[in-house]
Amino acid sequence: MHKIYFATGNPNKLREAKNILGEVGYEVEQLDCEYPELQADDLETISAYGARWCADRLDRDVMVDDSGIFIETLNGFPGPYSRYVEDHLGNRKVLKLMEGETNRRAVFSTVVGFCRPGGEPRTFTGEVVGTISFEERGTHGFGYDPIFLYEGRTFGELDDFKKNRISHRGNAMRKFAQWLELDPR
Repeated sequence: MHKIYFATGNPNKLREAKNILGEVGYEVEQLDCEYPELQADDLETISAYGARWCADRLDRDVMVDDSGIFIETLNGFPGPYSRYVEDHLGNRKVLKLMEGETNRRAVFSTVVGFCRPGGEPRTFTGEVVGTISFEERGTHGFGYDPIFLYEGRTFGELDDFKKNRISHRGNAMRKFAQWLELDPR
């Protein structure tokens, strides 16, 4: 089994990465590397910066993950600021912002950044299109999962196995794993 080092302080992301990449033959080990989060308008730039910063500081190959939910009627908000909005407002206030809105389309996106020391970062994007529910539903997942509807169920209503098969993070990590197979070094 190949080992992937994942710089994250989020135990939920770590659990999902272990499940997703474990299915395709990779062991995921968490690295304690708090990197400065670049403030940018797109996840690719943020993820690439984090991967390069960690790879160069730790002198090893590193994967990072930056995710966001982009709500169409809110002009893509909270997007790359999703974590900040989650920490300071939470799902209930996001739902409050959506009151009276008929366009509830949203895109959940994850960008996996990977870099080798001294190298150029690579990014792998995964997305899933859904809608914002009218209320929180489900006890699974984390973050925006209880308000993100996909085919009639929120991610919060899906267990990890079902969610990982269709999720933004699952899609991004599978792309990353496919690339690793072609460039394993």
